[in-house]
Amino acid sequence: MKWISHSLFLLTLFFLLISLNGFSQSLFESTVNQSSDEKKLLFDINGYGRGSAYGGSRSFDYSQVFAEFAGQVRLSIKRAFLFSDLRFRYGLQFNKTGAEFEMKETYVGYQSDKLDVYLGAKIVTWGRMDGFNPTDNITPYDYFFLTGNPDDQKLSNFLLHSRWHITPAINLEVVLIPFYRPSVYRYDLFNLGEYTTFTDPTMPAKTFENGSIAGRFNADFSHVGFSLSYFRGYDPYYGFNLKSFTLNGFVPSIELTATPYQKSTFGADLEIPIGSWIVRAEAAYNLTKDWDTNMYIPNPGFYYVAGVEHRFWDIVTILQYIGYYTQDFVSFDDLPAPQTPEQIVVRELTGFNRKIFHQQERYNHAASLSLSRSFLHNILNVEAASYYNFTSNEWFVRPKIGWKINDHLETSLGCFYSEGPDESLFYYASDVMNGAFLELKVNF
Repeated sequence: MKWISHSLFLLTLFFLLISLNGFSQSLFESTVNQSSDEKKLLFDINGYGRGSAYGGSRSFDYSQVFAEFAGQVRLSIKRAFLFSDLRFRYGLQFNKTGAEFEMKETYVGYQSDKLDVYLGAKIVTWGRMDGFNPTDNITPYDYFFLTGNPDDQKLSNFLLHSRWHITPAINLEVVLIPFYRPSVYRYDLFNLGEYTTFTDPTMPAKTFENGSIAGRFNADFSHVGFSLSYFRGYDPYYGFNLKSFTLNGFVPSIELTATPYQKSTFGADLEIPIGSWIVRAEAAYNLTKDWDTNMYIPNPGFYYVAGVEHRFWDIVTILQYIGYYTQDFVSFDDLPAPQTPEQIVVRELTGFNRKIFHQQERYNHAASLSLSRSFLHNILNVEAASYYNFTSNEWFVRPKIGWKINDHLETSLGCFYSEGPDESLFYYASDVMNGAFLELKVNF
């Protein structure tokens, strides 16, 4: 009954918004040529319907197949502002069928030439790099929501977001997050062994102390862009901890729990256009505590990315280097040998957490390459993204073809394929995440 009431509410809202679309469009057009002080009402609606299919992995023939209807509303009355992105879908995900209502974003606020303030469920992403952003510590991701568009994986936080426009090119942002929302890692889908199970995640209490705060000074000039940022709170990207270990004769029972950790991050990014080239860099220092006594907390260290973008023969090419430096790194060879079965398990689990945090070695080196080109006056777009980790020998490729059939109808086709050595992170994830995808979408 709960799902039925949600569905009826959402469908009623969508049809109401669609019926108002013509009226709102005329209001929008009547005010678009006025000055900002004269604007009284701006009301805009858009959305889409789509069918999406993703499957073909070793573990699931159908990883995710669904139909979705989404509507976005943008309303501005003088200096008041509202944005809402509501989605309703029905389908199959990892052998579970059902309907789901998602409020992707809904936030309200105040906008002016000097100050913007928003409160609600909002997606805030920082960083200038392509896909690998050391300073992007605010937005969690659902890595197991599998579609042809990686942006579908972004999740909103309930937060207070303010932006002070010091000048047209310089602004200062402050973000307050009262309670923690983690990224989604479906460790329960990994085959970690017949004796290992995952229990419910261990989440921090919803208190003032466990909230997060972030700030960023950002500048965008014609010849350079840069920012300095700070984050203090629980990292959306977490490890796991040993909850219990028992032995029934010689048969072990291992219970694990996903466990987030607190950190402080000092970050910076830079973008410089040099002729037809664009040079970018982004780095962050992550400071953690109690990492030496808790396997789910990574060591302090640096995460840094540098890259270039250039157009070769109309192919937009982005090449990036991704690096990690682990502070106070101690090799397993220098640790005391485990003496009990539980100590052996703890050692193995600590090693897996190190893989999650890219801290298997003191230095971790990787590279990414993305290529994209449009054909037939942007009707057809072909792109490919790839990644290779030189430290762990893990890699993936992700080709995609997009076709704009007309002004409102588009389709895309592609696949994702990854591999890694035995017992690596990609080794386990590839059983679930590898596959092909197909999407047909109508925009309005």
